[in-house]
Amino acid sequence: MIGMKSVNKIYTFNEINRLALEPRKFLSDCSADYHARVSETAEIILSDESRKLVMLAGPSSSGKTTTARLLSEKLVRMGAAAYTVSLDDFYHPRSVGYPLDENGKPDYECVEALDIELMHECFGNLLKNGRAEFPVFDFHSGERINNAKKVELSEKGVIIVEGLHALNPVITETLDEKSLYRIYVSVSSRVYDENGDVLFSKRDLRFVRRMVRDYSFRSTSVDRTFEIWQSVMRGEDKYLFPYERNADIKLNSFHPCEPCVLSEKAIRLLRTATDGEHREKAELMIDKLGLFRNTDYSILPENSLLREFTG
Repeated sequence: MIGMKSVNKIYTFNEINRLALEPRKFLSDCSADYHARVSETAEIILSDESRKLVMLAGPSSSGKTTTARLLSEKLVRMGAAAYTVSLDDFYHPRSVGYPLDENGKPDYECVEALDIELMHECFGNLLKNGRAEFPVFDFHSGERINNAKKVELSEKGVIIVEGLHALNPVITETLDEKSLYRIYVSVSSRVYDENGDVLFSKRDLRFVRRMVRDYSFRSTSVDRTFEIWQSVMRGEDKYLFPYERNADIKLNSFHPCEPCVLSEKAIRLLRTATDGEHREKAELMIDKLGLFRNTDYSILPENSLLREFTG
């Protein structure tokens, strides 16, 4: 399975710090390795002309958006016409309302928050007629604009469908299985200490990514990210992980350099945590991040997946 070479490699903080002694090479090699795996995935997709819809799913801060873009770019370079669609555009309008979770709050993570009927109609038209009109969701107003963009599927075309629920059979139950290819992207490696104990879990690494990104691009405080993360994990456990096994390919988006690249900014942000429980978690994470050699993220390759989080 693609990406499993990096999944199986054991990374310790000492090994990562050793590689970081040559920062430009380290960051470049990490990016090149991931690009190579995405290119290999593109080649597999194009090896079967019946694969028209690529369903790409993954948990929060796994790098879905960048992976979809990279895959699209590589497919185009290989002679295909590629287009990316986000399942988020199929959210029901806020005025319609959403199912409630066990706490009586709107459940934005559940698949029922999406307009499944409209989704089936759009994808069905696309495969049958080669074209369809897709909606666009405006997150500022909470409203959905139907028929907002035209999507055309040429003879050598591939549509990449990206979203949390892309592997859920409910999304694709009305479509021909032969037309589908399923990708699961996530951080699939851990970082260990020298005793073989886990220093950073997969979720820890994704949390650091999200915290840095949300503060930089969404003005979200660290305390707020900690709060949101509980709901995010719940949604992943309930709505994503049960369908991970449906993937044809798993891509490990872990970059061994990321603890070095993100450490300085992450530590600075974690020190702003004020909530008692959050503060305790933040202090523990600060101690762990402090073990890594700080590496200036400005020397990241422009097309690195980590740019999704650092800018």
